[in-house]
Amino acid sequence: MRTSPSIVPHWADHDTYLVLQDFGPLGCAWSETDVASATRETLIRDLVLGQYSHPVRIVSFNTAEGWSRDVTVEIADELRRRYVEFGEVPDVILEFIEANRRG
Repeated sequence: MRTSPSIVPHWADHDTYLVLQDFGPLGCAWSETDVASATRETLIRDLVLGQYSHPVRIVSFNTAEGWSRDVTVEIADELRRRYVEFGEVPDVILEFIEANRRG
C-alpha cells in the first residue's frame, strides 16, 4: 500500500525554543529565530552571550510530536547549574535566573 509523504517539514521533528522579550515601552515580542538556531544548546549559548536584551519567557514546542510548554523555569535552572562553565554572564541573564527561581 502506498502512503502519502509527510507534510511536516523534515526539521520539525525536534524541540524548538523561542524567547519572549520585553522591549519596555514597545511591549513584548517573540524574537525571530532561525530554524537551525532554535535548539536548546543554541538558546543557552545565545542567552549567555547576551543575544537577548530582556528575556521574560521561553517556550518549547515540537510540531511532529504535537506539544508545547513553558520552559522558562527549566532554562533558568539549567543556567544556574551551568553558571561556572560560562565565565561572565550578562546582568540581564543573572536577573532572569533570579526572577525564575523554583519554589
